[in-house]
Amino acid sequence: MRRKIPSNSALMAFEAAARHNSFARAAEELALTEGAISRQIARLEEFLGATLFTRVGNRVQLAPNGVRYAAQVREILDRLERDSQLAMGRPAESGTLSVAVSPTFASRWMIPRMKRFQDLCPDITVHVSDRVEPFYLPGSGVDAAVHFEHPAWAGMHIYPLLHEVLVPVCHPALLANVSPEAALLELPRLHKRQVPDAWPRYAAETGVALANIAVGARYDLYSMLIEAALTGLGIALVPRLYVEAEIGQGRLVAPWPTGSSIAKTFCLVLPEPVEATSGPLRAFTRWLLAEARADVRPNGG
Repeated sequence: MRRKIPSNSALMAFEAAARHNSFARAAEELALTEGAISRQIARLEEFLGATLFTRVGNRVQLAPNGVRYAAQVREILDRLERDSQLAMGRPAESGTLSVAVSPTFASRWMIPRMKRFQDLCPDITVHVSDRVEPFYLPGSGVDAAVHFEHPAWAGMHIYPLLHEVLVPVCHPALLANVSPEAALLELPRLHKRQVPDAWPRYAAETGVALANIAVGARYDLYSMLIEAALTGLGIALVPRLYVEAEIGQGRLVAPWPTGSSIAKTFCLVLPEPVEATSGPLRAFTRWLLAEARADVRPNGG
C-alpha cells in the first residue's frame, strides 16, 4: 500500500519556513524563490487539510497545528539526515549500530571496553548516545539501549548485565590524619541527587551511626561524584564498578564495607529477541553479555 506522506520538498520548505518564521529566509536558505516556498506550503496544507501558517499581509506566523507539526518534521528530517550520512560510502559488508547508554555507565564502564569489540568485529561501527532517563525504544532511532531496569521498558526484551553495588570512596590524603571510622563520621559526605536515600540505606546496612546524614553537596551524575572525590571534596557513595581503576591505581581508597543492597540493575534493552536481531546487533549483544559475565565478582561487588 502506498504511504500517505507529503513530498520531501514540501516538508523541507515547511521546516525551513517554520524555523525562520519567514518564507523569504526559507527561500534564501533553500535557493528557491519565495513564491516556490509559498506554493510548496500551500500544497502541504491542502494535503494535510490543516492550516500551518496564519498570514497577515506580507507576514506569516505558525498556527498551533504548525507549531506541533514543525517539531515533528524537524526531528524526522534530522534523523533522516544523520542516517543518510552514515550510509554514504559504507562498504556493503560492514554494519552500524546506534546504542543509547546511561552517561556514567557509558564513560566509566562500556566505552573503556569498546576497543575489545572493535578488535573482535572491525567492520561494525557502534554509535553511542547518552540517555539519562528511560525512553520509548521503538521509533527512537536507536537499535538498543543499555540502561537500568525500569517499567518504561515493558514489552521490550531485557538482558541483565551488572548490579550497582555502592561503596564509599575518597582521596587517600583525606585519611592521612584520621581513621576510616572517624573519617566516615567527620568528613563531608557527597550525594547523588536522584538517590537521596543512598547514605541512610548504607548506614542502616552497615550499622554506622551517621549524624546529619543529609548534609553535603549533591550532584546529578555519578561521574560528577567520582570527580569530586578525586579532588578531595569528601566521601562519595558510588557504584564500585565505576571506580575499580581508580582504587587499583591508589587514586581513591575504599576502606569501608560495601553496601549490600543493589541500587540498580543495568541491562541491555532490545526491541526483539537477540536471535531475531541483525548480525551486527547480535554480535554486539553477545560481546556485551560476555563482558558483563567476566566482570561479575564472587562477592557481587
